[in-house]
Amino acid sequence: MLFNSYPFILLFLPIVLAGYFWLGRRSNLTPVIWLAAASLAFYAIGNWQFVALLLVSIAFNYGVGHLLIVAKLDPMQRRAALALGVAGDLLVLGIFKYAGFVAENVNALAGTHVALDILLPVGISFYTFTQIAFLVDAWRGQVAAYALPHYALFVTYFPHLIAGPILHHKDMIPQFEREESKHPDGHLMLCGIIIFAIGLFKKTCLADGIQPLVALAFEARSPSFDQAWLGALAYTFQLYFDFSGYSDMAIGISLMFGIFLPVNFNSPYKATSIVEFWRRWHMTLSQFLRDYLYIPLGGNRHGRVLRYVNLSITMLLGGLWHGAAWTFVVWGALHGAYLCINHAFSALVPSVPRPLARPVRMAGAALTFLAVVVAWVFFRAERIDWALRILGAMADPANIAFGRAEIAALVQITIYAALVWLAPNTQGIMGYDHANRRVGESLRAGRMRSLFLYAASLVLAFGFLGIQSHSEFIYFRF
Repeated sequence: MLFNSYPFILLFLPIVLAGYFWLGRRSNLTPVIWLAAASLAFYAIGNWQFVALLLVSIAFNYGVGHLLIVAKLDPMQRRAALALGVAGDLLVLGIFKYAGFVAENVNALAGTHVALDILLPVGISFYTFTQIAFLVDAWRGQVAAYALPHYALFVTYFPHLIAGPILHHKDMIPQFEREESKHPDGHLMLCGIIIFAIGLFKKTCLADGIQPLVALAFEARSPSFDQAWLGALAYTFQLYFDFSGYSDMAIGISLMFGIFLPVNFNSPYKATSIVEFWRRWHMTLSQFLRDYLYIPLGGNRHGRVLRYVNLSITMLLGGLWHGAAWTFVVWGALHGAYLCINHAFSALVPSVPRPLARPVRMAGAALTFLAVVVAWVFFRAERIDWALRILGAMADPANIAFGRAEIAALVQITIYAALVWLAPNTQGIMGYDHANRRVGESLRAGRMRSLFLYAASLVLAFGFLGIQSHSEFIYFRF
């Protein structure tokens, strides 16, 4: 089920909200069970054949976590339990997500014809990483004993289940345990509707609106210089508003239940370095890769050379997490190289004279954006040679078409660029503070409240009218 669909907005969400708060008047536990069951139903509507896999994953990880938290195991047994849990998670992820990719490459090398056509369970990457973090923290002694219903809701919570953010148990389960969140809060409900409306507009009007221009580069046999650039920039902005829209809608939906989700998207194209870009783009994935891969590999504790090796490994695996294809490996390798160059430059040029600070930041922002666009070409292309063909066209200014269609595309992309770099982001507009559980303080004033209500109604109307029959979010694939 899609957030940007009439059945979700008009039927599923109102029913789940009504049931949650009605049960919340009678008990603190039954609303949790209701919401977990509703989340499973949400998943089953489009992926019914994988509900059993999701339930087995929850039971397996909860059982291993219980051993690590409650059972009195010696250090060797604890390491064995952790290894069992993480290996089990990665094995399932590997079979469903990467077995076909491995078979294709073995066939290419050995001349065999093994065919593996395995359907990918939606959201498996997200709920697997969420539970691996839980197991590692349980092994570190950083997890309290949680009731099974709360843990099940933590994993299946439908605003995040399909495309993130990657949740952390310390942040979410205490919120599910709070009695206050089981009673409707008018202010949070209003803020949630406004944020959802903004996200819906981003997805249905902005992301879906620019999607046709992506074909200029990625579906053309031989794109010209301007077509290649326009198509690459169109995808750059489509992905931006698609992912930003989903992130906003997830936060807005969750606020309606009185639950604060972590911010996962913070104007990444405003970054002045690739390091800053990864602090703003898919923020929960960046934090997971840092805390559970980069730092355990050694981080920056063993010298500069090993730091760069660890960065490269982390980003390679981060690229592979996004998809089982060599294009994603190249995308991850590029970002690993970008990060290494960024850190090396910072070490060589630790400070910039004050008169040059602004020009350097502007140059850094332009260079960062250019590097990100180049990497997105590999992210979007079906094959590496197709990506190289597009990049070759982008590097050949002698071949220009620039007809009426290209001029119209340039105007549209210019408008999108202005929105990305000049408009405030949603958390800035709404004052969303996940850490302190605050949002929309300015809305408490009567006049501002009315203004925001009118604006949100208009945005929601445009977003609602822009809904297409089947327009998935790009991150559904991962």
